[in-house]
Amino acid sequence: MSNSITRMLSGYKNQPWQFEFYTSMHRAPELSGEERLTAQKILRALEAFDCEVISPIGGYGIVAVMRNGEGPNVLMRADFDALPVTEDSGAPYASQIKGKMHACGHDMHTTALLSALSLFDEHRDLWSGTYIALFQPSEENGAGAQIMVADGLSAKIPTPTVCLGQHIVAGPAGRVLSMPGAAAAACDSIEIIIKGKSAHGSMPHNSIDPTYAAAMVVVRLQGIVGREIAPSDFAVISVGTLESGHTNNTIPGSARIVVNCRTYSEEVKARLYAAIERVVRGECSASGCHPPTFRYFAHGPLTNNDPHVFARVRANFDAIFGGESRTANRWTASEDFANIPAAFGAPYLYWTLGCTPRQLWQQAEEAGAIGEMVPVNHMANFLPDYEPTIEAATKAAVVAAMTYLQRKQ
Repeated sequence: MSNSITRMLSGYKNQPWQFEFYTSMHRAPELSGEERLTAQKILRALEAFDCEVISPIGGYGIVAVMRNGEGPNVLMRADFDALPVTEDSGAPYASQIKGKMHACGHDMHTTALLSALSLFDEHRDLWSGTYIALFQPSEENGAGAQIMVADGLSAKIPTPTVCLGQHIVAGPAGRVLSMPGAAAAACDSIEIIIKGKSAHGSMPHNSIDPTYAAAMVVVRLQGIVGREIAPSDFAVISVGTLESGHTNNTIPGSARIVVNCRTYSEEVKARLYAAIERVVRGECSASGCHPPTFRYFAHGPLTNNDPHVFARVRANFDAIFGGESRTANRWTASEDFANIPAAFGAPYLYWTLGCTPRQLWQQAEEAGAIGEMVPVNHMANFLPDYEPTIEAATKAAVVAAMTYLQRKQ
């Protein structure tokens, strides 16, 4: 590893402006597609740096391009939307908006990317090339990255040599977790409409009951993974919505099921979706219902880390973080980050960082109750341990980018 990386990080200390920005974001969360004020905060923060700002791209998307001579183009992405969750963390800077919360750490991601920009701006003598900071809205609904791509992202910014992304998760605060290959699951949601025939509740023989058919579908769906997907493969089918009827004495005319699916393989995904459609059509036919309709939405691509990028970056993670650079486990959650490198045909690495207070993590480990004691992403009491998390997130963003941008000594 070149000493350029250690020199850039040697004097690093968390700065007051970072905490002020982070808490300002945390207090005023905005949901996917509504991030107008958050985008304004980011744009104001970018005024402190010598970079070209391109905005808006795809709704409230923002890209800051920091050029520093000849060299690779490295893109780092941070998302900045919040969730429809009412906060219950007890933080003095808790969300001031009921029903909205940064319960997934996107405020931390955004702060860390701004922090990395500040270090690249301050230490231009240590690197050469172009650093591209991409601030993405609407990650939680799986739409933001693709909206930016559709709005001409590839024509508006330099083509990246490599793309990078990170996400905080439950784990010892400051620990950096990376891996090659499939790191986060591909996902889709499927809306299924089953049409029957309505009748009075006292005359079920005059109906074609879609509720009954829907109930059979839900039961049969649970057997697909256990009986049609190999034990060595991974797949999840979760029924998130089951709607049918609105009164106590009427058999409804239709039922609605919304299913969420996750896999680590395109082959498994194709087999899974074919089985879902077969089961639904079969149950509808058995009940005498009309042919069902299917609508696929909320697509999340497979996050599949390039092994060569992983090997290069991981060597520097190990050098900087020592024993706190670990190999990640596959994440069953999903991300839309991969849509950005896919638009450029660029390789990428996406890693995670622990954000749980270490004392709490140790207590949970000793009690064998991590799942019960440790708040995880999307929970109302999810709150990163700020100091070690922002330090690790900032350093990891710098180390990964400097793997490519460091000036030859």
